[in-house]
Amino acid sequence: MRRTPALIVGGGPAGASAAIRLALAGAPHLLLERSRETGDALCGGFLSWRTLESLASLGIMPDALGPARVTRVRLFAGDRIAEAPLPRPAHGVSRRHLDTLLLARAADAGAAIERGVTVRETTSRAARLHDGTTIAADALFLASGKHDIRGLARPESARGADPTLGLRVRLGPSPTLDALVGDTIELHLFDRGYAGIVRQEDGTANLCMAVHRSRLSAAGDPEKLLAELGAERPHLADRLAWRVPGAIDAVANIPYGWRARTGESGLFRLGDQAGVIPSLAGEGMGIAIASGIRAAQAYVRGGAPAAGAFQRRLAGDLARPIGIAGLVRDVAERPALARTLLPLAHHAPVLIDLLARATRIGANPV
Repeated sequence: MRRTPALIVGGGPAGASAAIRLALAGAPHLLLERSRETGDALCGGFLSWRTLESLASLGIMPDALGPARVTRVRLFAGDRIAEAPLPRPAHGVSRRHLDTLLLARAADAGAAIERGVTVRETTSRAARLHDGTTIAADALFLASGKHDIRGLARPESARGADPTLGLRVRLGPSPTLDALVGDTIELHLFDRGYAGIVRQEDGTANLCMAVHRSRLSAAGDPEKLLAELGAERPHLADRLAWRVPGAIDAVANIPYGWRARTGESGLFRLGDQAGVIPSLAGEGMGIAIASGIRAAQAYVRGGAPAAGAFQRRLAGDLARPIGIAGLVRDVAERPALARTLLPLAHHAPVLIDLLARATRIGANPV
């Protein structure tokens, strides 16, 4: 059996952010990441202004993220369009680039990182690896993203009767696509789902879709669903015309709206393992990074026993963003209602501004 004072499971934005803070504080720890090379995660390419502040506190400045600034949000519901400026500039970036920056920063800060290590099972104080090795710890930082690990998996009931699936395709690069999307984050609303589009640092655009299983099942498969949506939504079809050939990435049963409301000594749940905000809010990366920073700060101040108070405080701070995003999602997935209400956003863009502000979370508890 191996042992470490603090064990971080997952090297995405949440785990890497925690590792950076622990390393800078001189707190011994070990980060385990299952991939040997940094890939491109399903979604998470939008970084709000609040998330940029969190990244800056870790030593990663906006210039390092590339040129894809985002200053506006554009909504599509049937033949209706609404657009409004964001409260402050945001950024589009691929997960490959973001995760590479964060892990490199963690390594530079002195973090202990092991890659190519798969965790098969966890408890609040230990992890069993793919080779049968057990690593015990005083504190475990669970940062496995949307991927549940046996022993500490989120409850099946959180997924609902008609669970949501995430689909991702890559668009471009293309000057035409640049002109279509520009410096906006787009949300295309349709029956039982929506698609978000944002440009990235390499000139491509990331199209991430959240769709209920019933809608995908009715279409038959992801390719048929895209064709169906293209026929229904001409503006979305204009973007899909620049799709990069290849497989559609997918993740099943995303428990949008779930929060870890209670905590226990020694277990820090981070990112999607702490709370899952509907992706149309564009704050998934914000929650991941902020939770990693907060958890590390709590551990440095109070050790493993601080985990319970950290989790309860985080759950409280996530209640408003996740709750408001859930209400907006309910509207977005009902075409008739979305088309009726979209003119309000068009004529009073301050509503979009208020919603954008209300669904943010920072690294410092409120």
